[in-house]
Amino acid sequence: MTKVLLVCGTDGCFKSCSAKGHAFFAAKGRDIVCSAETLLLRTAISVLESTKGLKLGCDASERGSLAFKVEVESHSAELAERLRCTADFIREGIASLSKEYPGCVLLKEIIE
Repeated sequence: MTKVLLVCGTDGCFKSCSAKGHAFFAAKGRDIVCSAETLLLRTAISVLESTKGLKLGCDASERGSLAFKVEVESHSAELAERLRCTADFIREGIASLSKEYPGCVLLKEIIE
């Protein structure tokens, strides 16, 4: 099972996300759940990388593990909205996978 941890601020803004493990829905290289998880998280990373006013740190040094977090360099209403949307995107996407493929992916969210 892949365990995804989403960390958001009390304002709903994205802070960090980590995913560890494997879905084990299918054989290595053919697992649609792992592919979907990866696509969701890499899309979120791509959006954050292209966002001005953020510093993004990523770690994918181990197979089956991906972690990323943001450091806000300049605050603005637009940036806060982007971070809330990123959190919503990850939450909804991973929750949808978890509902459709129970036992393959688990989402936990922490509010700080």
